[in-house]
Amino acid sequence: ALPASRSIGKTASNISEFPRQWVYIIDVTDGQHRWTVKHRYSDFYDLHEKLTAEKKVDRRLLPPKKILGKNSKSLVERRQKELELYLQTLLQQFPQVTPTPLTNFLHFHLYEINGITAALAEELFHKGEQLLQAGEVFSLRPLQLFSVSQQLRMAKPTCCNGDAKTDLGHILDFTCRLRYLKISGTRGPVGTSNIQEASLPFDLSVFKSLLQIEITECSSQQILGLSSLRSSLVTMSIHRSTESMMSVLVPEASEFSQWEPEGVESGCPVTAVIPVWRNLTTLDMSHNCISSIDSSVKLMPKVEFLDLSYNQLSSVENLQHLYNLVHVDLSYNNLRVLEAAHTRLGNIKTLNLAGNQLDRLTGLTKLYSLVSLDLSHNQLAQLEEIRNIGSLPCLEKLNLSSNPICIIPDYRTKVLAQFGDRAAEVCLDCNATTEKELDTVEVLKAIQKAKEAKDRMSGNDKKVDSVTLSNICIFIDFVFISILHNCINHGKK
Repeated sequence: ALPASRSIGKTASNISEFPRQWVYIIDVTDGQHRWTVKHRYSDFYDLHEKLTAEKKVDRRLLPPKKILGKNSKSLVERRQKELELYLQTLLQQFPQVTPTPLTNFLHFHLYEINGITAALAEELFHKGEQLLQAGEVFSLRPLQLFSVSQQLRMAKPTCCNGDAKTDLGHILDFTCRLRYLKISGTRGPVGTSNIQEASLPFDLSVFKSLLQIEITECSSQQILGLSSLRSSLVTMSIHRSTESMMSVLVPEASEFSQWEPEGVESGCPVTAVIPVWRNLTTLDMSHNCISSIDSSVKLMPKVEFLDLSYNQLSSVENLQHLYNLVHVDLSYNNLRVLEAAHTRLGNIKTLNLAGNQLDRLTGLTKLYSLVSLDLSHNQLAQLEEIRNIGSLPCLEKLNLSSNPICIIPDYRTKVLAQFGDRAAEVCLDCNATTEKELDTVEVLKAIQKAKEAKDRMSGNDKKVDSVTLSNICIFIDFVFISILHNCINHGKK
């Protein structure tokens, strides 16, 4: 269907690398949307041949070819006006249903609502069932979703052009059964148009069975119907799209002054009870502009994997509500200190804090379930800070690369020594501990124990008698003999 506001304009320009070929630039306007299409005269001729064969268009309507003087400026300007009249006449001749050859010629399938939905419907008519059975991720653009949403709001048949392959029902049937969806927007205009995808609202309520969704380069304000996926989604990824978690997890929060998740008893009066994300176990909101972890996380009690990397967090709050949390990524934020992390993170196993501004580790001392810890690219400079995590009983992977501490002589062995008898179990900076490093660690441990014994006696104002000193020397000798024995067993000199 052609809105009355649609118009066709055209200018001519010369292609520099092909000076003897002229390209006509067609300006198409559809309401507030505008775009350009480039065609040579031969393209007009091919279009006319199809229309005369399929739609019985008058063959004399198209301006004829010219042989003599066909590259003259005057001829091109005259033909420009004749071709513009040709296109306008075609649009008037088909006011209700635009023939497919003409819609393709004017790129309606790329920029115009009816053309976009018709193209998508035909694609799903041919491939939809195969895509659903394969279980693959299906990609859509905001412009396509906007077009579908707009079509559903119109009081009109689901198929206007008489071609059953372009019926909107093919899209609705596909979206009802689709499980994996990816939506990728753009910054700036789409193609040759003035269409800004970030300003086009689209409704996700047509998706009834989604398990996984990924949205990139969209504004959270344009995403409608996301809350309708609360009962089905297992994995949700939102990138470069929001400044707050609330706008994604609780989009209806702005309508209520007080709200609580369903199933939670509150002593305070509430104006709304919000359904939880019932099956959501993975939330990836990395690469956004989030500055705080707000109370909206209460609505996803089953989340196990949380990625908030590449945001603007300066503190960690509210994660104590996520009792099933296992893996947390807070890398590349603005964290300077992390106090009493166990009260906020619970029994997590993996924690990524790379790319922050941490210079102390005192807040990590009670993360007893931690298996993997990434502290690379921070401001750790003091070896004493490693003692705060040296007693963590399950820690197996530690990354301290690109910290000031790495320039300390014998850095690896001095760090491993902080783990005592567990040094052999720790993989430092993605490299397993070697036998040579373990031997050096044993020496460092022996020296440290001797020093601690001396410090204890000095602290009690006792003199080190010859017997005590002899015992310390015997202990150190015993350690060196053990190391020598290990070296001989391993064929070392």
